[in-house]
Amino acid sequence: MSTLLSSLGRWSFVHPWRVLVAWLIILAAAGGGALALNQGTDNSFSIPGTESQDGLEQLARSFPQVSGTNAQFIVVADDGDSITDDAYREPIEDAVDELADLDGVLAVTSPYDEMITGMINENETAAIVQLQFDGQSTDVSDETKDTLTAAVDALATELPEGSQLKLGGDLFAISIPGVTLTEAVGLVIALLVLIVTFRSFVVAGLPLLTAMLGVGISMCGIFAATAFASVSSTTPLLALMLGIAVGIDYALFIMARHQDQVREGVDPEESAARAVGTAGSAVVFAGITVLIALIGLGFAGIPFLTTMGIAASVAVAIAVAIAVTLTPAVLGFMKGRIVGRPKKVKAPKKGKEAKTRPGLPLNGSMGERWVGGVTKHPVLTSLAVVIGLGIVAIPALSLNLALPNAGVLAHDDEARQSYDLVADEFGPGFNGPLVLTGTIVTSTDPLALMEDLGDAVAEIDGVKEVALATPNETADTGIVQVIPETAPDDPATSDLVREIRSHHDEWLEEFGIDVKVTGFTAVAIDISDQLGGALLPFGIFVIGLSLILLTIVFRSLWVPITAALGYLLSIIAAFGVVGAVFEWGWLADVLHVAKVGPIISFMPIILMGVLFGLAMDYQVFLVSRMREDFVHDADSKSPDRAARRAAALRAVRTGFTGSAKVVTAAGLIMFAVFVAFVPEGDSSLKPIALGLAAGIAIDAFLVRMTLIPALMAILGERAWQIPAWLEKILPSVDIEGAAVERERHLEAWPGDGSIVAADDLVLSADAPAIEAITLRVAPGKAVVVTDLDARTRRALALAIAGRLTPDAGTLRVAGHLLPGRAAWVRAHVGCVLVDDADAALLDLQEALRGKSKLVVIDGVDRFTGAQRDQATAMLRDAAASRPLAVFATASDAGLARIILTEASWPAAEILDASARHSAASTASTASTSIHDDSSEVNA
Repeated sequence: MSTLLSSLGRWSFVHPWRVLVAWLIILAAAGGGALALNQGTDNSFSIPGTESQDGLEQLARSFPQVSGTNAQFIVVADDGDSITDDAYREPIEDAVDELADLDGVLAVTSPYDEMITGMINENETAAIVQLQFDGQSTDVSDETKDTLTAAVDALATELPEGSQLKLGGDLFAISIPGVTLTEAVGLVIALLVLIVTFRSFVVAGLPLLTAMLGVGISMCGIFAATAFASVSSTTPLLALMLGIAVGIDYALFIMARHQDQVREGVDPEESAARAVGTAGSAVVFAGITVLIALIGLGFAGIPFLTTMGIAASVAVAIAVAIAVTLTPAVLGFMKGRIVGRPKKVKAPKKGKEAKTRPGLPLNGSMGERWVGGVTKHPVLTSLAVVIGLGIVAIPALSLNLALPNAGVLAHDDEARQSYDLVADEFGPGFNGPLVLTGTIVTSTDPLALMEDLGDAVAEIDGVKEVALATPNETADTGIVQVIPETAPDDPATSDLVREIRSHHDEWLEEFGIDVKVTGFTAVAIDISDQLGGALLPFGIFVIGLSLILLTIVFRSLWVPITAALGYLLSIIAAFGVVGAVFEWGWLADVLHVAKVGPIISFMPIILMGVLFGLAMDYQVFLVSRMREDFVHDADSKSPDRAARRAAALRAVRTGFTGSAKVVTAAGLIMFAVFVAFVPEGDSSLKPIALGLAAGIAIDAFLVRMTLIPALMAILGERAWQIPAWLEKILPSVDIEGAAVERERHLEAWPGDGSIVAADDLVLSADAPAIEAITLRVAPGKAVVVTDLDARTRRALALAIAGRLTPDAGTLRVAGHLLPGRAAWVRAHVGCVLVDDADAALLDLQEALRGKSKLVVIDGVDRFTGAQRDQATAMLRDAAASRPLAVFATASDAGLARIILTEASWPAAEILDASARHSAASTASTASTSIHDDSSEVNA
């Protein structure tokens, strides 16, 4: 991957206009799609398969008057007045008659209707008018809402002076979040951090520009997707937060590496290629972890949450794509102007020497001093961090989950004022009635049956009153409307729902009704319960994923374990911060928290998913540098344990120092972006933003930059140990750009223009087949290897053709170093396996097509008769058009020579036992040492 990204980075640097125009075209297409397809967001919540959802669907079919969304307004009489006075009753009843004709209204309930009870409070100081609409809140048009609002405003002018009238209900319970100027503060802070990091105003603006372009594309894509899927209003804002944060950070990682390299004198083009191949590899890996975690939100089985995760993951994927393409492109525009102003290093005072720690350079930076202090007392540091975060996590025990309702809206919102008035005048439970429904088609007296069921429900603790118990017009479905004693987001209301459901079998036997508990409140409770139940499997998925991925990346067991433990500490501490603010009320006024109480149900699972990906970002960028320094330290392979331990400690310190600046900047930027959404943010997004901001700060600065170095210092060289059996089965993933660095070191090798060059090549293929082979094939020449068993010959041919990875050694084919450039070799070097001569002829024809300078043929002597003539003709024609080299294997050296001689290679090198002495004296294009069980061939 690193070599592919390196090539991509170089191409983007050389062709910046093409890359920029391509992304602008994508933005224009996405914007056009958003304008043409945008259907608006949908804030209805549902969970297919749950009892509450089944109940709603049943009501929609048989009792539509109570299945849709509702609105209501409350009228509170002036002090000393009664709500039953004619001055109130007449204008209210006139308004009820007018609203009954409103488009989409199925029924309007007058509080003065003799068939209705409970709509006037006990003191007769307040009354509620309810409207039932057809469909969910998103189905009600803006025109209908405006007409309803105008009618209620007109009613307010007709009521006696001193009365109160507030419009609310489920229709107005959820606000549509938007972006305010406060969020721009995060971008300003991010810009300041970038200026300090790059020491250049122009360079600092580049990550912001690329991030905003990515956010624009993802936002347009999300709104275009509303034509095909239901998207909640919180979804675009979550994608906006993540898109900005990771977009800036990913560009920062690549640009910081590029700037450091250019300052060291590396050519800008070469530096861009290296930066994308090294830092870009880590960016891709980090982005993949975020993607997997976000897509994992589907564990909850809730459609709107799955959609939210997919939308956010698309924003992250676009950020990654822009980072590895547009970032090197803008660097191409900058050319050598990326350097900025280097930070001045103070010289030590005269007569004094700068204090240093082992393994750290003179004039230590803040990062060097920090890691030195952390690793000097690692046990004490680790205990302090763990105990401190444990204390911070205590408020997490108080977390209660619920879906948002009008009670969490801003105090100046009319729906919030209506909610509070209803709670004051009627009791908190009136804001969240429950609906019990069931089929009563077999009943001979449906009215009496529903009254009996209502009486049974009224006896349950927690039920304030049964407001309604009635069958529908066709007497096949009945409903019971229950008013709880507690608010809809109170845990006691959830307990009441569970208690009512526990009587299901009893009432089925007694009344013959399959009772389902539904309604907006019950749906919210079911969603919260399902989300709570999904936390454990999702947590196991995330932790397990981190263990697997980090084991593959770092070839270590302790690094993944410490990373996972650190992630757990960050999560519970972030939950603790959210609990302290939203449950305990700490700083609630400062952060403009409208109501202290339960937080939005999907906060924990979103926080777990997003923070996992971001925490792995910092883990990869910090620890990969430590691993690189440890592996390159000569003492790391010393038989002396003390030397290995010293090497491990040096690697922790130097690795931390080399990456601390960029990780610090990334952490500050992400914190600034997330925390900017807290003060004026949407009530649904506010706890998520606060949790992410706190989680990022805790994870970046306390866990990754404090706890992890301390634990690595405690573990010493053991941190990089892994069982041999596990090392063997793990796939190889190069996220540190090792292949790019290898190419840089071997850039001048072999230096003789060979089309195939191999030094000390080892191929095992499950057994020691070939050891220490050294080989050269010049352009336009042919080499045939013989006198090896068929399996060994094929393994060698596949390795030369890039189809088999060597176990050791150095191999370059057609100018490309393997295995890093194996994909290019496979695409440009033809490989023909002659098992079936007729099929092999077609493969040979395909292999010789184009401008390939090399063809690999395993079993060239298997072509006989007419097939041999055709193969010879094809090779001859290809050689006539370009200097084609051939690497072939054969069991019959004589036949192979005849074929190649007839095909214009009369001086083909035949590497076998009989010819080795003469070949050794004449060969200028090949030098090889091949071992197998029966022979040794040197040429």
